[in-house]
Amino acid sequence: MTAVATERHPLDEHFLTAVAALSPPQRPVPAETDPVHPGSRLTVGQARELFQRQCQSRHADLAAIWMQGQGRGYYTIGSSGHEGNAAVAAALRPTDPALLHYRSGAFYCARAGQVEGSDPVRDILFGVAAATGEPIAGGRHKVFGNHALSVIPQTSTIASHLPRAVGLAYALERGKRIGVPAPWPSDAIVVTSFGDASVNHSSLVGAFNSSSNTVYQGLPMPLLMVCEDNGIGISTRTPAGWIAQRFSARPGLRYFGVDGCALADVYDAASQAVEFVRTARKPAFLHLRTVRFLGHAGSDAEVAYRTPSEIAADYAKDPLLATVRLLVAAGAGEPAEFLAGYEQTRQQVQAVAVAAMAEPQLADAATVSAPLAPRRPERIAAEVGRAPEPTERERIFGTRKPESAGGLTLAQSINQALHDELGRRSQALVFGEDVSVKGGVYGLTRGLRKSFGAGRVFDTILDEQAILGVGLGAGLAGLLPIPEIQYLAYLHNAEDQLRGEAATLQFFSQGQYRNPMVVRIAGLGYQKGFGGHFHNDNSVAVLRDIPGLLVAVPAHPSDAPGLLRTLVAAAAVDGSVGVLLEPIALYHQRDLQPGDGRWLAEYAPPERWGEQHIPIGSGRSWVVGDEGGAELTMITFGNGLPMSLRVAQTLLEAGVSSRVLDLRWLAPLPNRDILREAAATGRVLVVDETRRSGGVSEAVVTALVDGGFRGSIRRVTSVDSFIPLGDAARTVLLDEANVLAAARELLGQPPG
Repeated sequence: MTAVATERHPLDEHFLTAVAALSPPQRPVPAETDPVHPGSRLTVGQARELFQRQCQSRHADLAAIWMQGQGRGYYTIGSSGHEGNAAVAAALRPTDPALLHYRSGAFYCARAGQVEGSDPVRDILFGVAAATGEPIAGGRHKVFGNHALSVIPQTSTIASHLPRAVGLAYALERGKRIGVPAPWPSDAIVVTSFGDASVNHSSLVGAFNSSSNTVYQGLPMPLLMVCEDNGIGISTRTPAGWIAQRFSARPGLRYFGVDGCALADVYDAASQAVEFVRTARKPAFLHLRTVRFLGHAGSDAEVAYRTPSEIAADYAKDPLLATVRLLVAAGAGEPAEFLAGYEQTRQQVQAVAVAAMAEPQLADAATVSAPLAPRRPERIAAEVGRAPEPTERERIFGTRKPESAGGLTLAQSINQALHDELGRRSQALVFGEDVSVKGGVYGLTRGLRKSFGAGRVFDTILDEQAILGVGLGAGLAGLLPIPEIQYLAYLHNAEDQLRGEAATLQFFSQGQYRNPMVVRIAGLGYQKGFGGHFHNDNSVAVLRDIPGLLVAVPAHPSDAPGLLRTLVAAAAVDGSVGVLLEPIALYHQRDLQPGDGRWLAEYAPPERWGEQHIPIGSGRSWVVGDEGGAELTMITFGNGLPMSLRVAQTLLEAGVSSRVLDLRWLAPLPNRDILREAAATGRVLVVDETRRSGGVSEAVVTALVDGGFRGSIRRVTSVDSFIPLGDAARTVLLDEANVLAAARELLGQPPG
């Protein structure tokens, strides 16, 4: 392995040659506190410091390419050409939370320079080498992130961090309103950066819309949005003037445009923008016109879509060269002095690169996945059983406490549990479409606003990305969000906020950052043909496929409060992200058979919450007939539970006892319960209301096979189809006749 890099990149050579050709300064040496040029806020001393940070970022990029050539570098998206963003960091405080674009390397280096003991080059190159000693992701990904620097790690996805950034700015002010302090100072602002190509992405468009809507309502939004506009997204050109045309005259948004290669100009514009946001608590858009060097990434052959003369012409715009010219013109040093500093930084960075390549990487799956879903079941159980304040409960319910109300429906039990959770958690919020005054489409949030006020229960705009973005930001700000997605089908246009943002934050920060959240989603089918696909969606595969995400499905009202409490406790204790998927068709059901009242349940008083705790990944067994002589096990969830229980009753009339397992948890599945209940009878029928391909039954059958079950297995499911309107819905949804026929076949009985 080569000890040092010997071949110079043309960009590197151009900088060395251009600086060597500069004339010596023609004016006296200024004081470090003097402005670097008349009228600028940037001092000579600050400019010197920022040049060093720019050099660190540039040499880290060059080192990453060299490390890749040595077979020990795994990430080469660099920041070269964008180094003017170092001045943006200088205009901010290290206590202003930052969600950064992957070309904000100089910003990261400058932010690190504001916090004693930080080593940005080590952070960056250890990330490039996937080294376990990297301080934020621990080798799981190369990200800009550091808890001590208030830099929240983001992945490389385009603009997906913008809804979270808007949500965090919103939540900082919301927390102050309800008396829940954030981890940052009360006058902190949120800064987020992104590329010019990102402004066309729906995530960014939605984030800007929700930000503007917030401002239009007169609500605070302390957010600085920094567009690093290099004019090209991989190989696709951004039309000249497009960014300024879109954002320079946008209502509710203060625009600042500047040459992003001119350090003093960037600092002056950034300082004005930061002062505006911090004082007015309104958003600003800082447009940095930059260049891009070294291609999109190490594997990008830029000459395939840009001419050599075009690439070479951009070298004259090099931000590092511009900074040296600025300092020399100010009389702050000889060109040779800055060349010496540049070369000294090269040697320091290369030493770190060599050390990084020798660092260990993650060696086993358990270590890799450990931050995904930390589980402390004993603490969760204790949190579930923690008694609420009697006076607060008296204030909420008065003499009409839910445990005295008799049998409650599924909807009523969830509603009362939400009251209790907000009552004992001052940091909990409920929000979404129509959840406030209306109380939700199905009444699940009715009365919450009256009990807890508009600061904690509020309506959002009709944008699922914005709803989840508020949740992600609120979790970071020390709150406990319980957002509602009105229908499962509405989630799919925003699911990356769960997959790419919510579920990955603990993974990419080793738990240093977390976004606790419980998302309530109304879903599944059987609404008697009403509403068609968008109100009868049964696609849960996307939720089950997200590592670390908890997914619970309450079918019976006796289980719903316990499942909700477990999800909320897991969020509070472990920072978990959970989904409560609520079967709409069961919300107001009262009977299993006409008039029997078996789909009602009494609400447990607080002293029984602990004993009725439903641990993560635990199912519930129902026995119909003789428990010891059961001949068939049906495994199901959601709407499948009442179907299976009715089929079991029909079988009992023919002398066959059955066991019915309600999974309750779709992620993680209750595998021990599945194997136990299967072994009890030796015959398993999986009753799955979702689709045959990609549905839950595939996972249940796999769990049985993996667990060594050798009995008989069959599954019945809905059809691989979207759900149509009207009576046609019955043709594709699983029904009791299908379940009964399959059960009889499995038992060896005639079908009639």
